[in-house]
Amino acid sequence: MLGKKLVTAQKRGETRALCLGLGMVACSMMMYFFIGITIVPFYTKSVWTTETVCKVLKANIKDKVFCPNSQGSEDEEIFPYPCLQVWVNLTASGQEVMLYQTEDTLERNPKCSYVPDKLENSKEVKARIEKIASNFKKYQTFPCYYDPGGTQTNVILSRLYPAKGLLFAFLWPTLMFTGGCLIIVLVKISQYVSVLSAWQ
Repeated sequence: MLGKKLVTAQKRGETRALCLGLGMVACSMMMYFFIGITIVPFYTKSVWTTETVCKVLKANIKDKVFCPNSQGSEDEEIFPYPCLQVWVNLTASGQEVMLYQTEDTLERNPKCSYVPDKLENSKEVKARIEKIASNFKKYQTFPCYYDPGGTQTNVILSRLYPAKGLLFAFLWPTLMFTGGCLIIVLVKISQYVSVLSAWQ
């Protein structure tokens, strides 16, 4: 009687472990799919792939401009802010080009190097932009990214999804997939050993 209970408990434990392993594999596949349709297209679409050194030529704050959204936002999402324009000397070609914070900045407003998030306090936005401008004037030389193919003549300060970020995004589903497969393999080995012991 006790032996039957132990066998039943063992089978239940194996079933739960097997379900856990299959669930982890399924979740990791869903994460792979989600990353593949969201992050990977942005990474492959970006043409600013080569890192170089940029030297600041001038950093000016123009009059307030409105933040347009190319995807067609509602009126309440359009807000005025000081327009920071940063011009740099591209070491790779020696050209004078405009610097943008990321690829998204160029799409949101090609006239400004930095587009702030919508904030209720306009003074806070102004102070932040002035601080960014002073940092550019203070640190004259810094790494930036440019388009080696020449499609885009401007440069960006940082990529939205760099190679390291993409690898980090794939790290967690890979660990989950490996863990799920390991659990399934261990359960199958346990079942095989149990059957072999019972046969002997």
